Parts: sequence; C-alpha cells; structure tokens
Amino acid sequence: MKHLSSLLMGFLMLLLFLGCDQGAAHRSEKSKQKPNVLFIFADDQRADALGASGNTYIRTPNIDSLAANGVRFTNNYVMGGHHGAICAPSRAMLLSGKSLFHVYDRLKGVTTMPMYFNKFGYKTFGTGKWHNEPEAFEASFQNGKNVFIGGMSDHFNVPCQNLGPNGKLGEKAKKGFSTDLFADAAIGYLNDYAEGDRENPFFCYVAFTAPHDPRSPRKDYIGMYPPETIPVPGNFKGLHPFIFDDFNVRDETLAPWPRTPEIIQESLADYYALISHLDQRVGDIIKTLKKQGLYDNTIIVYAADNGLAIGSHGLLGKQDLYEHSTKVPLIISGPGVPKQQTRDALVYLYDVFPTLADLCDLPEPEGIDGTDLTAVLLGEESGVRNSLYTVYRNTVRAVRTEDWKLIRYPQRDYTQLFNLKLDPMELNNLASNPRDKSKVDEMMGMLQEWYTVTNDTATMNPKTILPLEYDYTQLKQIPDRHQPEYTLRKYFKDDKLSGDKIPVH
Repeated sequence: MKHLSSLLMGFLMLLLFLGCDQGAAHRSEKSKQKPNVLFIFADDQRADALGASGNTYIRTPNIDSLAANGVRFTNNYVMGGHHGAICAPSRAMLLSGKSLFHVYDRLKGVTTMPMYFNKFGYKTFGTGKWHNEPEAFEASFQNGKNVFIGGMSDHFNVPCQNLGPNGKLGEKAKKGFSTDLFADAAIGYLNDYAEGDRENPFFCYVAFTAPHDPRSPRKDYIGMYPPETIPVPGNFKGLHPFIFDDFNVRDETLAPWPRTPEIIQESLADYYALISHLDQRVGDIIKTLKKQGLYDNTIIVYAADNGLAIGSHGLLGKQDLYEHSTKVPLIISGPGVPKQQTRDALVYLYDVFPTLADLCDLPEPEGIDGTDLTAVLLGEESGVRNSLYTVYRNTVRAVRTEDWKLIRYPQRDYTQLFNLKLDPMELNNLASNPRDKSKVDEMMGMLQEWYTVTNDTATMNPKTILPLEYDYTQLKQIPDRHQPEYTLRKYFKDDKLSGDKIPVH
C-alpha cells in the first residue's frame, strides 16, 4: 500500500512537472510572437519639418518621441516620379519594394508589403490615402475603413470608402476632417484587435493626406503659428533662376509669382499647423497601443511620401530634385530597435519593405529592388550604398554621395554641382568651376551607371536643347476644385502679375 502511495505521488509530481513545462513552453512561444507593425505615412512632409530634425519652429512632440525611442534616418529619399503627382509612384515603390522604372505607379497585380505580411499570418488593415488602383487596395488588406482613393481632396470633404465583408470597397461618403477620419479609423481597428484573440500579429497602415495642400488646417489649428514668427527657408528665392519643366504644374500655382517672404511665411504657418494636428493624432494612436498593451511588441514606422519646396529655390512643390523635395522623414522604433539614434546612410523609402520583413523574421522578399537596412538600423553597418539616384519625369536626373550632389537637366544641357557638406542649401553651383571639373566628370559617370542599372527610359542627349530663360508673367494661377474658401481668399488673388524675363544664373 505504501508502495502504491509512492507511485501515485510520483505520478502526480510528473503531471505537475509536465504542466509547468507546458506553461513554460507556452510562455516561450508567446515571447517568440512576431511583432505587430504600425506604419504611419504623411503626405508631402519635407524631412526638416519635424522638431526631431532640428526645426525649432514646429511643434511635433509625439513624432519626436518616436525618434527618441528609435532610430531616425537623416538621408532617406524617394526616388522620384514620372509625372507631377509624385505621391503615386512614391507609394507604389514603398509598397512594392521596387524602384521607379520597375513599378511606376501601378500596383495592380503586384505583391505589396501588406499582402506579403498577410501571407505569413499577419492581419492587415488600411486607412487613409491610396493613390494607386482600388483593386490593389482590395487585394492588399483584409480590413479597411475611411479609405480615400485618389491624390488629394478638400481636407473637410474627403470621399471615403470602407472595405466590406466581400473584400470590396463600398460607397463613398464625406465626413469630418481628413486627419481625424484616418486616425479614428486606426484607433478603432486597434481597439477591435485588442478585444480579439490576438493570436495573429497585425499590419496597420495609416496614410494621412496631411500636410498635402489645400493648406487649410482645422479651425482650432488656424493661427497656431503666427506667420511673422516663422523664417523663410535659407534657400528662399522669389523665382527659380531658370526653367526646367512645366512651372504651371498645380503645386507651383498655389501662390503668385514672384514668391514673397510674406506669402511663404503664411504657407509655412498653415503647413506647420497641419503637421502639428497630424502629430496630435499620431500621439492618440500611440496612446491606444499603450492602453491596449500592444505598444511593447509593435514596430512603428513613421515616414512621408515626398518633400516639398514651399519657397525654397523659388519653388512650391515637389516636382524637382533638390534636397527639400526628395528627402523625407523615416523613423523606426519598436522591440529590438536602438533608442535615441540617428543614421546618416543613404537609403530609399522602398528599402522599408525588406527591412520590416527582416525585423519581423519573415523570409526575404523576392523580386524587389529595396535593400534590407536592419544592419544599419542596429548600428552594425554604416550604409548599404555609396551613392543614390533620383529622377523627375524625363527632364531632371540627380546623383548624390555622402558629400556631393550633381543635378543634370538633359533637355537644357545644364548641370548643377553642389558640395552638400559645405552647402547643404544647394545655393552655390560649382559645375562651371574649372577646379571642380574632375568632380563633375566623376559624378556624371556615376549618374550614367545608375541610369543603366535602373533601366531609366529618359533621353539623356536630346537633339533639341530648350532655353533656360522664361517669362514668369505668362504663368497663370488657376485654383483646382479642391481649394476651400479659406485658401482661395488667402493664396489665390486677382492681382495682375508683372515682371520681366528671368536671367540665368
């Protein structure tokens, strides 16, 4: 009897041990759960329009906090675009991991980043701007709310759709301010996810339309920044010194010519207000992650699709290859990511796809052009490329290294060379300086190599060379249908333009 009792006790101890072992295994399995991904995408935000980037005139505490808790890339670029709406190819490149001439702005039939993550068990949700085919959104996300298919709209009247149970986008409806619509949709999704079983990680894509124009902040943000307190950019010009493309592209018509310091200060005040509103809602989304116990296991990416001139070099838009228009924010934070770090490596926005795949322990995506930045992110490598290539339509090409940048205008047979280390504002063109001829030759050779590798389609040696001079009085400021009364009164005036031809400098 005593022997049986001992056997019974041993059996009970074995069961207890196995139970504990299973619990430990379960905890171990839970600890290995793949991280969630929250991707926050701004629209038309230049890289220096952040407090974290050293801008002391704008207030972005929540995005700055992301940077403090992660890694900020100081040289992140969009490759460019083949038409004036840079947003569309930029988003196609980001979501496909492909370079411009391998995807353009067409995502239909292409494996996108959310599709790839869903393939490996991620639940996918999208809200906000989708400037590519609606069929590509439907194929990319399992859930979607307040989805805007298009390039831009009045922030107060955004036509939004929801993704129905049948996987199709439903009827359009206009409701509320854009930034709030998209933030509220993301918050709603995160709350619903937290109330579920949480077995599968999520991939949540939040694409704001701010600070893209119309420069019409929500009423309570108007006046947040007194225009007279905001300095114009250090490379401000009233007019661009030469013409290189269509200067009547819609972005450039948002203020009269010549640009004045006052109109640029007004534009920046509204632009910064839109960004601060966006920052507030980013903070609300992050608070939701923390409240629901999701923050510690969520990789957060903050980026933008392209920059903007807003007075720099006499331009307003992003249809050029200066730093202010091609360089964009990129911040990555989350589990395993170093804190309070910056990286100066030359990177593309489309490098994010393979980087996130690596961070989430997914197989390396095939058939893409992006490069995994994980080693740079973790501080194990200083970079992934020695130079970087940007393009705009068939009219401008540029290549930059750590210290130098060359911009080539083939249709005008004109070249700019800037020493970015000494001249980050790109004001002193060294291309005609005999002492820098060898650098021009070196950079031109590098540009030609990139042209070949990227399958560029532009004609670099056209038979006809166009003039550099232009008459700005022939440019017409015509508002598009999306500008509300606030911007019409402020930026579209009937004063007649006057002036002469611009001499080339």
